[in-house]
Parts: sequence; C-alpha cells; structure tokens
Amino acid sequence: MTTVPKSFNFGEDHLTASVAIAIAEGRTNMKLSPTAREKIRSSWKIVQNIVEKGHPVYGINTGFGPLCTTKISKEETKILQSNILKSHSVGVGNPIDKEIAKLMLIVKAHSLAKGFSGISEATLDRIIWHIDHDAIPVVPSQGSVGASGDLAPLSHMFLPIIGLGKVAYKGETISTSQLFEKTGLQSLELGPKEGLALINGTQFIAAHAIKVVEKLHSCLSQADIIGAMMIEGLQGSIKPFYNELHALRPFKGNMHVAKRIKRLLKGSQIMESHADCERVQDPYSLRCIPQVHGASRTSWLHLKELLEVELNSVTDNPIIIDEELTISGGNFHGQPLAMALDYACLAASEIGNISDRRIYLALEGNSPGVPKLLMDDTGINSGYMILQYTTAALASENKGLCFPASADSIPTSLGQEDHVSMGSISGRKALQVIDNVEKILAIELLTAAQAFEYRKPMKSGILLDKVHKELRKRVSFAKKDRVFADDIEIGIAMIKDQTIMKVIDKTKKEKKISFKTPYFNEFEVF
Repeated sequence: MTTVPKSFNFGEDHLTASVAIAIAEGRTNMKLSPTAREKIRSSWKIVQNIVEKGHPVYGINTGFGPLCTTKISKEETKILQSNILKSHSVGVGNPIDKEIAKLMLIVKAHSLAKGFSGISEATLDRIIWHIDHDAIPVVPSQGSVGASGDLAPLSHMFLPIIGLGKVAYKGETISTSQLFEKTGLQSLELGPKEGLALINGTQFIAAHAIKVVEKLHSCLSQADIIGAMMIEGLQGSIKPFYNELHALRPFKGNMHVAKRIKRLLKGSQIMESHADCERVQDPYSLRCIPQVHGASRTSWLHLKELLEVELNSVTDNPIIIDEELTISGGNFHGQPLAMALDYACLAASEIGNISDRRIYLALEGNSPGVPKLLMDDTGINSGYMILQYTTAALASENKGLCFPASADSIPTSLGQEDHVSMGSISGRKALQVIDNVEKILAIELLTAAQAFEYRKPMKSGILLDKVHKELRKRVSFAKKDRVFADDIEIGIAMIKDQTIMKVIDKTKKEKKISFKTPYFNEFEVF
C-alpha cells in the first residue's frame, strides 16, 4: 500500500498521485511555507519590474497567441489578465467529476508555488482556500487541445477568482456570486501575467492521469486475483507461473504478475488435485496471464513515472527565471502525458480483452467437472451465456476508444499553435476504457466464482478462499436463471470499492503472508 504524509508543502515537497488524492480527500494537509512564499513574492516582483520598464515580454505586456506582437500598455495589463479568463472560457460538455477538478486545483497550486510563474500570494492563497473549503469550480469536460496547456478548462477553473463561473459547494452547484454571499469572499483583481499563469499548464491532463494511475492500478491488481480464481475454477496449470520460465525473459511486469499469481494459488487443494493430469497446456488467456497482465503493468509504470515528473514541474508560460531571464517556451505542451495516456488506454483495454476471453473459456464446458455455460440444467436455463455478450460489447467498445488521441493535431490560434497534443482527450478516453474494464472484471469475478464452486469439496488456498466467501455473502451460487444484471451491479460495486483487494490485504496481515516481489515498490507504490 502507498503511504502518504500528514502534511504537504506546496512548491517544495514531492507530489505523487497518491499524495494528490490524499490532499483531495482531506487525509493530507497542505500549506505554503515561508520559503515558498518568499519565492512567490520574488517572482511576482520581477513581473512588476518588467511592466515598469516596458520591455515587451509575452503575456505580460503583449497580447496572446497570434497577438503576441501587440503591445499592451501598463494601464491595460490588468484588464488583459481578466479578459483572458473570460475569452478562453469556451468549454462544452458535461462537467468533469468534482474530484478531478479538485485535483486540478491541487496540481496547479503546487506548480505555481515553485515561484517561476509571477503569481501573487493573494491569488495562490485563494486557490488554496478553494481546496481547503471544498468549493470546487465547475469545469466542462470538452474544449482543450492540450497544447498551450489546458486553456479552456483552466479558464473555467479560475473564473471564480474574478467573481464569475460556478462552483460545487456543500452538495449543490451555485454561482460564484452566491458563494461570495455565503462566505464573505470578494473577487480578486489579477495583476500582470496572473491570468496567463492560471490558464497555461497541463493540469486538466495531469488530473486525469492521476485518476488513470489510481484506477488502472486497481484493475491490474484485481485482474491478477480474479485470473487466479479462474485458473483454479478451470483447472489451469501452475507451471506457466514458475520463476524458472520468467527468468529466461525477465520483463519486470511479467515476473511481478507471475509471482503474485503463484502466491495466490499456494496451498490450493484444487491445484494439487490435477498436478499430474494429461493436459499438455492451457489456452493463452490462462497460460499467458503474466505476459499480458505484465505488459499492461509496464505501461502503468511508464505513466506513473512520467506523471511524477509532470506533477513536480512548472508548465505555464512564460517562465520567470530571474531578473535577467524570462523564457517563452513550450512547457505547457501536453505531449509527454498524452502519449503515455494513450499507451495506458491500450493497456487497460487489453486487461478487459483477456478477461473476456477467460469468461468465454469458462462457458465452453471443456474443463472436467465444470458444465457448459456454468450451469447443470441448461436448455430451459441459458446459464451464464449472455453475461459474455456484455463483456464482448464492452471489450469491443474499448477497442474503438484505443485510437491514440495524440496521433492527431489540428492547428489552432491562427497557426501560432500549429502542433497540439490532444492530451485532454487521451485522459478522458483512458478513464472511459477503465470504467468498462471494471465492468468486465466484475463479470469475470462472477463467472470465476461459479466455476470455482464446482471444485468443492476441495479447498483453495486461504487467500482465494476468503475472496470467494466474501463474494458469496453478496451473490449466491446460481442453480437456475435469474436477473443477472443484479449480480453484475453487485460485482461492479465490489470492483470499484476494491473489496477483493481489501480481503486479500486483511488476510495477509492476519496470516502474516508476504506478497512482495523484487519489483513491489515499482508496481505497487504510487
């Protein structure tokens, strides 16, 4: 399990996906230290000096995008910053989840607190107020191309600072003016560069990536557990998980998964009962679990590592280095995460794909003792036949969502932004796919448990036995047809709540069972 600190210093401490989530959930307190505040004040003073001297610096005393050569007077610099929030608030579609919007605020606060953005203390304190009081701006889901940062969603995110937009607050969505009435807050007047600092950045993409890291890790962990249950139910072989095999092709993800599966199956009477059977090999969906789940683990690890770099970076523009150096660069470009999110989207889809194949395998009736369609009295009963229709539909839908958004680029800003990442779409698609995978895994859990039942009175190892018993508290063995949608909903709730992972963790602690592999910190800590 990932442990998180009790407190976090914006701009100084190392932010990870789990720490960001802990801040969002109120488990970790956040603050600005005196050191961070001094850096913020220093950067802000540099911006004021630029305005006083009148030397043209992009976004401070010039227009934006294709208007970068248009000089803005000292008197108009403040109007420019509020105008950019208004003009760039063009998002459409359903609002993003409140949690993701809150993560955007957290990631943005950490980036601004590093002291390279020219933001004022007052503005950053207001952002932290919104986090601390759970007054989360309403952000439309569509409209970002992920290049000059996530311009449209970030503009909506920070409209409340200037008294506009809407917020989710105490269980309802209200206007910012209503929020001000309830709290006594007033709108802030943005200084030079502040509007641009707020809306330039990759926080929409990064916040989605945080949830992808969290939710995909959950799917990967549960896929191993459910896959091991299916191996038992269908009397699969233990040999494809031997260390001797994987040492000859030592991909970290593969070896990690193989060791986990082997540990889950340890002590199983079911596995021991057919150790000397005449079956030569299993279908790929059982035999190649380490290779397929392992490849998806590798993709997850890649995203986790890149995300940690992004979470601790400065991604707005221009960057205030010091009194002598201000750089208008491309740190806001979303390509580094866009490509990794597309890779993670494919990795998630493949977990659903192989899960669907195991479900189909369980229905075929080719495993001794397990009836066709996982039910004895078929004909009048269809058994589990149609559940696999659902997983086939979900797996197919995921394939369509796997087209990489980052492969596309449509020029914007009259050609000034002539290559964009589309990373916001990468993040949204990845979460859609993961949501579908959770449903597929729920159905595999039901079918694996049904097959598992036909191995009685033989017992599994203690870990999987506990998982099976937990499921049976909620979903009974099916002797005849019923409304399986009800079972599926229970299964989905268990997957989303990580019920079977909690059962495994509790049993490990009680029985002092080690589940660590040489790669535990890489694949289990985020």
